[in-house]
Amino acid sequence: MNMFPDIHATTILGVMLNGKVALGGDGQVTFGDTVMKHGAVKVRSIYDGEVLTGFAGSAADAFALFEKFEGKLEEFSGDLVRASVELAKEWRMDKMLRNLEAMLVVMDKEHGLIISGNGDVVEPDDGILSIGSGSPYAIAAARAFIASGKKSPKEIVRQALEITAEICIYTNTNINVLELK
Repeated sequence: MNMFPDIHATTILGVMLNGKVALGGDGQVTFGDTVMKHGAVKVRSIYDGEVLTGFAGSAADAFALFEKFEGKLEEFSGDLVRASVELAKEWRMDKMLRNLEAMLVVMDKEHGLIISGNGDVVEPDDGILSIGSGSPYAIAAARAFIASGKKSPKEIVRQALEITAEICIYTNTNINVLELK
């Protein structure tokens, strides 16, 4: 057993559908195999409410990345794609940043991106973005709800994360969901 287990936070799910955008996350934070917190808020609205962000992975690392990303958004006048690419480049190249263990989801009304420390900036084809340990379950549930055609992105995110919490031991039902208006 690792003497110093990492503190991790998971699962994040974003849905872009019919011009609407929602991003949610559960509230669980684990320290190794122990739940340390049930009500963490892992999603936030930034850039005057025009961008939603969420993280999975090491909490302290994610907060450092949020700060960096906000700076890149300001630097590039709210251009989400450019700010994301520049963050990913810096994250991968910088000696200190490249050791950060987290992933980000960033969304505006036009783009939804997953950013990693490997230099990845990925925009899924279907408008469903998820990171963290429960992401495969969250994506599957979201796709099923979208196929039914009867729910808003906010409802899809909440209910898909609730289903994920029933399956993934690293996800709980203390869910926060934000929408872009």
